[in-house]
Amino acid sequence: MVILDTPNIKDGCLMVRSKVVLTGVPENVVVSPISSGSAFIGATSTSPSSRHVFSLGTLGAFRFLSLFRVKIWWMIPCVGQSGSEIPMETQMLLLEAKEVSAFHDDVSYQPTTENPFYILFLPVLDGLFRTSLQGTCANELQICVESGDANVQTSQALEALFVSSGDNPYELIKKSIKILEKHKGTFCHVENKKIPAHLDWFGWCTWDAFYSEVDPQGIEEGLKSFNEGGFSPKFLIIDDGWQETENEFCEEGETLIEGTQFATRLVDIKENSKFKNPDSRNGCTDLHEFIGVIKQKYGLKFVYMWHALAGYWGGVLPSSEKMKKYNPKISYPIQSPGNIGNLRDIAMDSLEKYGVGLIDPKYISDFYNDLHDYLVSCGVDGVKVDVQNLLETLGSTYGGRVSITRRYQEALEQSIARHFRDNNLICCMSHNSDSIYSSKKTAVARASEDFMPREPTFQTLHIASVAFNSLLLGEIVVPDWDMFHSKHDTAEFHGAVRALGGCAVYVSDKPGNHDFDILKKLVLPDGSILRAKYAGRPTRDCLFQDPVMDGKSLLKIWNLNKVSGVLGIFNCQGAGSWPLKQVSLDITNTGSTSISGFIRPLDVEFLEEIAGENWNEEFAVYAFNSGSLSVLPKNGNLKVSLATLQCEIYTISPIGVFSDGLRFAPIGLLDMYNSGGAVETLSCSIELSGCIIKVKGRGVGRFGVYSSSKPRYCKVGKKEEFNYNAEDGLLTVQLQGECDPRDIEFVF
Repeated sequence: MVILDTPNIKDGCLMVRSKVVLTGVPENVVVSPISSGSAFIGATSTSPSSRHVFSLGTLGAFRFLSLFRVKIWWMIPCVGQSGSEIPMETQMLLLEAKEVSAFHDDVSYQPTTENPFYILFLPVLDGLFRTSLQGTCANELQICVESGDANVQTSQALEALFVSSGDNPYELIKKSIKILEKHKGTFCHVENKKIPAHLDWFGWCTWDAFYSEVDPQGIEEGLKSFNEGGFSPKFLIIDDGWQETENEFCEEGETLIEGTQFATRLVDIKENSKFKNPDSRNGCTDLHEFIGVIKQKYGLKFVYMWHALAGYWGGVLPSSEKMKKYNPKISYPIQSPGNIGNLRDIAMDSLEKYGVGLIDPKYISDFYNDLHDYLVSCGVDGVKVDVQNLLETLGSTYGGRVSITRRYQEALEQSIARHFRDNNLICCMSHNSDSIYSSKKTAVARASEDFMPREPTFQTLHIASVAFNSLLLGEIVVPDWDMFHSKHDTAEFHGAVRALGGCAVYVSDKPGNHDFDILKKLVLPDGSILRAKYAGRPTRDCLFQDPVMDGKSLLKIWNLNKVSGVLGIFNCQGAGSWPLKQVSLDITNTGSTSISGFIRPLDVEFLEEIAGENWNEEFAVYAFNSGSLSVLPKNGNLKVSLATLQCEIYTISPIGVFSDGLRFAPIGLLDMYNSGGAVETLSCSIELSGCIIKVKGRGVGRFGVYSSSKPRYCKVGKKEEFNYNAEDGLLTVQLQGECDPRDIEFVF
């Protein structure tokens, strides 16, 4: 039975569903109900200030998951069991409401009969103030309320912290974001946004391939080498390095002083000399010609260009004649204690010293419109907008961090709507709640720090961060997992997780440095991908485990396709450690940590919604790497053992019972990581010729289904040869020709 009582304070305790969550709640803490089951928690002060830290009381013994900003740009997860472990800059806090002593051992897999519920805290925006959570060594839970402008003060923040509860953590987060969307009116849920089409196509980003040395010749070499391997990208991101910039702190020919590179400023909205070379090998004299040539020559559907929210890392150059119309002034960032309380960032430390050429907020719409007007005239289809959280440090004299962020974000979104009608925008370095809760139209945003090909200890952290961050971000945007290298020690690991992330799939390979065996598991011959429906997120039994450093937990990530589920299991142990955490004695050298765990069909949430009326509460479970097919009951499980940086992907397809007890479930393209993404629909009809099951599938290659009986024949336009294994029920047929969806008929 679901109890819908609203959070309240009783006898100095915060009560949620009659359970004590906080004790010793101070008298200045106020609870304001919003709807049945949810409320705002706020506090008052005797004196106004631009920054308050309020104690909310002592947190009880709960397992918790925190999503916090480890540095100004990015969130990572943290799990623990006491308030003292909750980091500064926590932007989401999820509690599991059951006794600590009653935990079951997830590794040995002993099912629990307990029915925990979940309590969600979301520090949000309250007018011109932004809020975050933090713990103290005394297990207090505190909320920090700040404007970022000494002149913007308050003595109360009554809608600072949203709290709600629910039996399903994914439904709870989704419902909470929708309540906040309606109540606050400053942002929109991802379901109410236009989703850019580039997400469904294979892409290439120039960043790791060239960094800022990118030029037309290198881009064309890369596109040519992809094309020769049979995997032409359909979208391209021309990253940092194409713009006209200047660094005032370095004379030409001199070596850059460490840190001054971030103070480089934008001089013009047009491309730099690398892209305006009449003597180039491709004969293109400017960006417009170049984009036209590569689109026509290599079949590109989308070309995106990179720029920073403030123009460039150091803003724009105030002395530039082209920039003066935007009234820029050098502003010096003021970092809040939260920015430097976890990890300092060299870029921000540098910009504090050298300043940012900040466009007057009154003219920021003009800047974006001029820039995007020009890019559209060059054939550009969208933009990746980076370095967004910089704005939170520049709110002084502009009404504060929330105010300036919102003005810039509104101007950006309006320009995108005007120039790129398919909402072709990727946001990046935008993990502060100032941006998250000001996002009305932005539909795609990077979900973690960069994929770093030369940092071997960062690979597992990258994957775990995106999966956990997607719990929150995935309700507001489609999380972008960033590029990776198809030819890399961890390429299989990164490729597999992107196949079930519900995200874009794009790489940053250097020209000629590709692993096409990896790419063919992700990309169809027409350049499309098999994208799952939602954001890939950790399974329920992983939410309060540390898949990177506890030495025992595997990371499981679930998603849904149209008629099946997909579940990935990853060993992220022993290959890296979270920043700010001491390395556990359980962590051993890379490559030596082998761990066993269990996967269950019900690790995939909401399977009942796609199971169909003929479902018999059994599942066909296909393991991609081993090629094994199993039939499991609803509550069944399979044991799996993985070494560090190994993974397995399972397609989990509900079995339907049809004529004469025939049991049937589609699996999809067996040689693709997300095989079930190739299945569009399933239907059954009884005709004179017998029982006909139609599966609409797309792509080419081995297409598999589970069938308890051998069909009389199969048809894909005409009768096709098929293979049937009576031992496990795997039936395969070869799809050839175009990648468009077509009916596959199985006649029994």
